[in-house]
Amino acid sequence: MLRKLRGFAAFSGLLMAFGFLALFGAIGYRVVSGWKSTPATIEGTIRLPKDARVLSASLSEGTIAVTIERQGAVETRFFDIKDHTPRGTIGYAAEP
Repeated sequence: MLRKLRGFAAFSGLLMAFGFLALFGAIGYRVVSGWKSTPATIEGTIRLPKDARVLSASLSEGTIAVTIERQGAVETRFFDIKDHTPRGTIGYAAEP
């Protein structure tokens, strides 16, 4: 009986050790890959409408999101980070 209990305890301990190893491996991977997620320098010009006022801009996984206000309406435009080509637009409106 005691021998069987030791076997279960050893198996449980090994399983927990593998779990911690996987957890720390995943955390380490995210830390290391996070350092390489954005290019060192970003240069270029993004074309916006003439009367647009930039409210904010952010980078995320190969995309630049620029929130602008023009003619009283707010919209967010998305551009590719490498060649600055437009990827889409989201407009915002008040609920009726």
